[in-house]
Amino acid sequence: MEDIERDWDKPIAEAGIAAKASVIVRVGLLDLSAGTGSFRVREMMHRIAYPLGVHVRADVNLTDIEAACTDGKDRITEVIDLPSTGVNTERIWLLEHFADWFSVNLGEESMYHVQPEVSQGLMQHLDAKDASQVSADLSKQLRKEEKEEKEEAREEAREERVASRPGQDAVLDALEDASRHSDPGDPRAHQLRVHEDDWSQSAMTQSLAARAADEQAREAEREAGRTAGAAESAVKPSRRRKSKLADSKPPKEYAEHFADGSSAANGRGSRGITVRQAHHRLDMIEHRKPLYSPAFAGLASAIACASFVFLLGGGPYDMIGAFFGAGLGHWLRRRLFKHHLNQFFVTFVCVALAALVCTGTLRLIGLFDPIALQHDTAYIGAMLFVIPGFPLITSGLDMAKIDFPSGIQRLTYFLCIVLMATLAGWMVASIVHLNPTGFEPLGLNVWVNGALRFVFAFLGVWGFSVMFNSPQRMCLVAAIIGAITDTLRLELVDHGVPAEAGAFIGALLAGLLATAWRSSVRKGWLAPHFGYPRICLTVPSIVIMVPGLYMYQAMFHLGSFDTLTALDWAFKAFMVIVCLPIGLAMARVITDKSWRYDI
Repeated sequence: MEDIERDWDKPIAEAGIAAKASVIVRVGLLDLSAGTGSFRVREMMHRIAYPLGVHVRADVNLTDIEAACTDGKDRITEVIDLPSTGVNTERIWLLEHFADWFSVNLGEESMYHVQPEVSQGLMQHLDAKDASQVSADLSKQLRKEEKEEKEEAREEAREERVASRPGQDAVLDALEDASRHSDPGDPRAHQLRVHEDDWSQSAMTQSLAARAADEQAREAEREAGRTAGAAESAVKPSRRRKSKLADSKPPKEYAEHFADGSSAANGRGSRGITVRQAHHRLDMIEHRKPLYSPAFAGLASAIACASFVFLLGGGPYDMIGAFFGAGLGHWLRRRLFKHHLNQFFVTFVCVALAALVCTGTLRLIGLFDPIALQHDTAYIGAMLFVIPGFPLITSGLDMAKIDFPSGIQRLTYFLCIVLMATLAGWMVASIVHLNPTGFEPLGLNVWVNGALRFVFAFLGVWGFSVMFNSPQRMCLVAAIIGAITDTLRLELVDHGVPAEAGAFIGALLAGLLATAWRSSVRKGWLAPHFGYPRICLTVPSIVIMVPGLYMYQAMFHLGSFDTLTALDWAFKAFMVIVCLPIGLAMARVITDKSWRYDI
C-alpha cells in the first residue's frame, strides 16, 4: 500500500509494479463481480496490462482472483476475494469503455469500439444516472460532426477545382450549378451544358470573360487568406473531430486529467493518466447505483415470468398467478440483498413467498371462477426469476476455454441455487397440496400462437435484461434477439425436433446474431453507442430457454420418492442445460479466431 500511495499522483506508465497491478487487478475484480466468465476477466486484465508493459498470469474463480504481475524488473502477486457474486451488465459494458479510454490515453489503439471519442466522453460523465443516454448523445454529436466534415471537404474540393480552372470555366460552372437548382417540374427549365457548346464567338462569352477576371482576382485574395490561416494552424494544431460533449466541463476531480488526456490521445506526447485518475473512474463505476428501483425490477420480473409461463404452455390464469408471485418475490429479493444477506437463504425465502402468492392469487380468482383452482402448475412459473442464467452459461463457456476450475465452480453455484429454489417450491406444494401435472393445451391457431410466442419471448427477455441491470437500449436489443431465437426454437420443437437440439440451435443463432450486431456497429452500419458486449446480449436472450419446469418436476418427484420419474425429468433438464452453452461456444468458434484456435 505504501508503494501505491507513493505513486498515487504519478503517471501510471511511470509508476511502480504495485500501482500498475492495483489497477489491473481491480478492473478484473469489477468485471468478475458483474457476473462475467473467467475468460473475459483475463481478457480485460490483459487489455489494461498491455499498454503498461506488464505481463499478467491470473487464476480466476467464481469469487476470487490470484494474479501475478511482472514488468520484467519486478514481480508482485495479488490475491483478492469477493464476498458474493451477482450480475450487472451495465458494469460489464462500462468496463469495456474504460479499457478503451485507458488504452487510447496511453498511446494505444482502442480494442472494443472503433470510435474512442465515445469512451472518452462516457468516462467523463460517469456521474450521470443513465450512461446509455450520455453515450447516445455523444454518438449523435459525432455523426453530426462527421457529416459536417464531409460537407466541408466537398466544399473545399469544389473550391480547389474551381480555382484550378481558367476564369471563364468558373463562371460557366456557376451557370451549371444554377441550372441544377431549377425546378424540374418546369418544362422551360433545362440544365445548361455550357462546356459542351462552342461559345468562343458569342457576345455573351466576351461579357462573361470580363466578369471572370474580377472573380479570379477575388479568388486569389481568398486563396491568400487560406494560406495565412493554414500557417497559423500549423503553429497551433487542433483536432477537428472533437465532440462538443467531450469538450463540456468535466467534474472537478477530472479537470486536470482531461487536459493531459486529450494530448495523450492526440499527440501521444503527454505524461498520460495518473494512478489516482484511473482509480477515481473505477470508483465511480463500482459505486454506481442500480438503474432500476426494487419496485420496477419486481415489475420486470413479473412480466418476464408471466411471459415464461405462456411459452411453457400456460394460459391467462397461470400467467396472472405467476405475475403476482414473481413480482413480489423479486421485489423482496432486491430488498434483502441490499442488507447483504446470504444468497441461499434469500433464494429459499423469496421462492416460498412467490409460490404462496401465486397460489393465493389463483385461490382468490377461484372464488369467482372455479376453473382457476385447477391450475396447479402456475406456481412453478412464479419461481423462475431466481434461475442463475449467467453462472450457467459462463460455466459452459469457461469449460470450452479449458478453464475447468472456474467452470465447475460456476456450475456448482448454479445447481445450489436451483436446489434451494426447487426445495422451497416443493415444500410449499406439499403444504398446500398442489399436484403440478403440466399446463392444459390452449388450442390456439398456429399463426396466432407463433405471433404470441414472439411477443411474449420479447417481453420475457426484456424483463430478464432489466433484472440484470441492463440499460434500456441494451434490453431492447437483447429482447429482439431473444424473440427471434426462442420463437424459432419452440416452432422447431413443435415440428418434431428434440428439445435438446432446439436449445442448441436457439443458442447458436443467438450467438451469431449478437456477433452480427456488434460487427455492424464496428463497420459503421449502426451507431457506435449500440456496441454492447456480446455476453450482455446472448445470456438474457437464452436464459428464457433454461428448463426450469424440468428441474422443478425432477425435485417434485424426488420428494415424492418417485425416483424413476425424477431421473427422467433430471436428464431431460441436463441435456438442455448442456446444449445452451455449447451453442453459444460454437457461435464464438465460428466468428472469433481467439476461440477457433488453441493458442
